[in-house]
Amino acid sequence: MTPATAPRSDAVRAAIWMVGAIASFTSMAVAGRAVSFELDTFEIMLYRSAVGVVLVLAVSSAAGTRGQINTDRLGLHGLRNLAHFAGQNLWFFAIGAIPLAQVFALEFTTPIWVILLAPFVLGERITRIGALAAAIGFAGVLVVTRPGLVALEFGHLTAALAAVGFALSALFTRRLTRTATITCILFWLTAMQFVFGLVCAGFDGDITVPSAISLPWLVLIAVAGLVAHFCLTTALSIAPASVVMPIDFVRLPVIAVVGALVYAEGLDPFVFLGAALIFAGNYLNITRGQARPTIRQVTASQK
Repeated sequence: MTPATAPRSDAVRAAIWMVGAIASFTSMAVAGRAVSFELDTFEIMLYRSAVGVVLVLAVSSAAGTRGQINTDRLGLHGLRNLAHFAGQNLWFFAIGAIPLAQVFALEFTTPIWVILLAPFVLGERITRIGALAAAIGFAGVLVVTRPGLVALEFGHLTAALAAVGFALSALFTRRLTRTATITCILFWLTAMQFVFGLVCAGFDGDITVPSAISLPWLVLIAVAGLVAHFCLTTALSIAPASVVMPIDFVRLPVIAVVGALVYAEGLDPFVFLGAALIFAGNYLNITRGQARPTIRQVTASQK
């Protein structure tokens, strides 16, 4: 199904669900920046995952899917969650270090990294369209960062590496979904990342207890992440990725406006130009390439 043949009602329903996803991702970025002044990224992930475990167990019990949680393929779960844990920590660092619009623009390179890494993780070959899409996407990265013309900050590197972590997480998720249910994947995601966060946050023997001010933000981070996944997955079940992906890119102007109004961050036209190139590469791969299932998994498994 293409944008031209997708029923209008399905596109409208998908757009409504995407409003929820965009609001959730934006809320998570704002909440992440709000707690970054008190907690480091490992502590954020520790508390987010703790809330996540409780939510997954409560929802799965209510839905009758708790019995789907099993210990099959724990090694693959571990690889998937290490990649996601690394990517999420880098993302939380980036949102506190550089303008939010730049973080989101660089994050949109995740599907491009999926194209390049799929041969190593899934044994899929890179098509000519995929290679062209990757080239266009990385041209967009160069426009956003403009190395040699403006000073690059460490936050730019962490945002770019976060996209790599999310891409690996998406590819491992695609392998897991062949045998594991969403409930099982989400349980091990939150449980393992709670352990990872506990080990990393406690490595120096000092884990900061969140204040009464930070605690609601941490709950918002956990809830927003799960709601965003649910809204994205629902939208993709209603309409094809070629319809949903363009709506997802609305996140960039939304977060740019939030950054300008809340944090007085300038609206950089190069960020929008670079993001347009990144979007063009992704959209080319969705509509002309052969990686539509991969894009579905990428979109549904970030953060």
